[in-house]
Amino acid sequence: MTENNDRLPPLNALRAFEAAARRLSFTKAAEELNVTPGAVSQHIRQLEDYAGTPMFKRTGRSVLLTDAAQASLPLVREAFDQIAEAGRIMQAPARKGRVMVSSAPSFAAKWLAPRLEHFHTAHPEIEAWVSADSGLTDFTTADADFAIRYGRGDYDGLKVEKLLDETVLPVCSPDLLTGEDAIRRPEDLAKHTLIHDVSAELDPSCPDWNSWLQARGVADSVDGRRGPRFNQSALAIEAAASGRGVVLAKKAIAASDIASGRLVAPFADGSISVDYGYWLVWPKGRHLSEDVRAFLRWMKGAADESEVAGV
Repeated sequence: MTENNDRLPPLNALRAFEAAARRLSFTKAAEELNVTPGAVSQHIRQLEDYAGTPMFKRTGRSVLLTDAAQASLPLVREAFDQIAEAGRIMQAPARKGRVMVSSAPSFAAKWLAPRLEHFHTAHPEIEAWVSADSGLTDFTTADADFAIRYGRGDYDGLKVEKLLDETVLPVCSPDLLTGEDAIRRPEDLAKHTLIHDVSAELDPSCPDWNSWLQARGVADSVDGRRGPRFNQSALAIEAAASGRGVVLAKKAIAASDIASGRLVAPFADGSISVDYGYWLVWPKGRHLSEDVRAFLRWMKGAADESEVAGV
């Protein structure tokens, strides 16, 4: 009896292989798959028996891919992406009326959440489920229809559509524009606390207080290093809105508070454009339901309205 060389490789072993190859660690692959490292090793041995060749080179605690593994990994990933997409299509009836969105916490809290009621009013039959995640969305594991990312828009393997540009500007509570120490000119910042946004969402083109003050010619009279620091943009915005000081904020994150009057921009020429923006992203080849398409259309419309309104 001849061996059937067209038989499929063991699927559980392929899952272990893809996870271990992506993370270059059997231990991390085991954590992701919720199994033991020994189980991952067993699956890899099973796959190597099937292939008749090693898939990994063991080098102490780390592993490296063999030539056979490197050549087959893109095809394995593509196959799992297609299987996952088939599963999503199978689940489409159960997911009807629900849109799953992944977004950075500050954008979700300060831009998206205040506008969601408008979407629900226009589409009462659709529920938006928002997952606020600090890290980039891994579409191989996350149950998200699409994500909102802050960057340059160069995301391999993803469909990308621009949502918003971004600018940075000083904002503060309107209370700081009155009284003896009222802010009228950049040099007046010497009398006030400078709040720093040091979130991971900042980009290389984004100015800090030192560069902003230097561009206005007041770096010698205002110390741009002082003041509290916050690792999320929304926290820095809230500190400024409560009257603690002035923050150099991303405009999209501050937009709702500016529109409500909780924050004001004390300088007419204070804005600086940055290279990064907000992008709608999802895997190439993904089937988007009509509910998801409706939400994407609404988001782009809301972004256009905010840019026309200037907030």
